[in-house]
Amino acid sequence: MAHERRFNAAMAGKLENPERLQWLPPAEVVTALSVKPGEVIANIGAGTGYFALPIARAASPGGKVYAVDAQAEMLSLLQAKLSNGSADKIELIRAEADATGLPGASCDLVFMANVWHEFDDRVAVVKEAQRILRAGGRIGILDWRPDVEPEYGPPLEHRLAPGDAVEVLRASGAAQISSRDVGKYSWLVIGTMPRNPV
Repeated sequence: MAHERRFNAAMAGKLENPERLQWLPPAEVVTALSVKPGEVIANIGAGTGYFALPIARAASPGGKVYAVDAQAEMLSLLQAKLSNGSADKIELIRAEADATGLPGASCDLVFMANVWHEFDDRVAVVKEAQRILRAGGRIGILDWRPDVEPEYGPPLEHRLAPGDAVEVLRASGAAQISSRDVGKYSWLVIGTMPRNPV
């Protein structure tokens, strides 16, 4: 599923740019996702752990993060950041978003950060999220706004409006769908999923 929209792992240094903390504050996103201690979260497109690490902290004690990414290079960079204290809270999974290999009904939250615009089949990705979510679980989708100058991130023609995510979630049966802008360049859509399909 490699194509021109997928983030190039060779540019992973951009993900570590300290300025990113200003224009996409992880704490704002983690708060919006309502992560609670003890929850199990699948972070799809985890990259170098920009969100996986703070989400794991928010889910402690007792929580766990599955850091899912299709690129081994990204997971290697994240692995290098894991200390003894976080290694047991974050499990690295190399997989595509529409075939995570995670057990069914195993997660309270599926969170996708800056990868929605990369997917060829967004319906299949949401179906997989539904499969791994427990009844009443949440799905959060964060991506780049198409209505701001692309100082960072992908070109405008690759970006999708939040309405695209809302539409796919609604069609999948999600309820309580909310949409908001976060940081300077991003949107976040959150929905509560129905009971998992049999």
